[in-house]
Amino acid sequence: MQQLIYDPVKSDKVMTIVCFISGSGTNYREIAARNPNHNYLVFTNRPGCAGLAIAKENKHEVIVLSHIFYLKEARRKYGAGKVPRNCPERVQYEQEIARLIENKLGREPDLVCLAGFDQWNTDWLVDRYYPRMINVHPGDTTKGYIGLHWMPSAQAIIAGESSIRSTLFIADKSEDNGPPLVQSKPLNIAETLTGLEAQGEKGLTAAFKRISGFIASRSIKNYNDFRQQADEEMQKAMGNICVRLQDALKVKGDWEIYPFAIHELIAHGRVAVDGRQVFIDGKQMPVWGYRLDENI
Repeated sequence: MQQLIYDPVKSDKVMTIVCFISGSGTNYREIAARNPNHNYLVFTNRPGCAGLAIAKENKHEVIVLSHIFYLKEARRKYGAGKVPRNCPERVQYEQEIARLIENKLGREPDLVCLAGFDQWNTDWLVDRYYPRMINVHPGDTTKGYIGLHWMPSAQAIIAGESSIRSTLFIADKSEDNGPPLVQSKPLNIAETLTGLEAQGEKGLTAAFKRISGFIASRSIKNYNDFRQQADEEMQKAMGNICVRLQDALKVKGDWEIYPFAIHELIAHGRVAVDGRQVFIDGKQMPVWGYRLDENI
């Protein structure tokens, strides 16, 4: 049975949106800038993060709760960087987050936007807010281009892609993934690198050609193969290219699809789900969701 993510008829056309941030807050900034007339609340686990200055400028209420105290014992128990996603300590932390948010609002939020939040979400939080929690990823998740930092762009290059996309998805119990809702227009890799060179970023195009030729000649299929076979200089060049690509994709991808999905689709009651299947305007979406270059 289809369930609307948000029903403006029942909710008076004003959403209560909670944005989770940990760093610059630029995704939150773009969401709020597109339509400042919703009710926004900002949550952060990083008391000194730059995004709090944006919240202050926007006059949006903020809740701050560091994760460090809650995960301190878990890190001692499991080791740094090895704390399980669904360990009791993470669940306790999220329960306290939800309590603080819902006490402040007097109810559950209409939408939770993971807008650069650097902590794993447990199954508990997904169960509480699904399908009202969304996240953005700088890669095509339907092709498996996932991972931290610039890894999605590296995976796309290794696969021989000519372009990259951002994916906005409904967060579920998988790791940093879920049913795709919106994908950005494709960002052409070669054209983007050429444009960056014109702005003074020298050597990107030549490095990209060397890397692409190396990958083809060695029949490299994944990043682990590339890392094992490429020398340090080539690995560094790959990282430099992918950082530049993902910076460009953030602007032309993430900052476009996140506000669009919230304000043009969800806020108007256009998005429904049935299990993991997404519907927009009553139409079942393909596996990649709504693509800006195909639907607008």
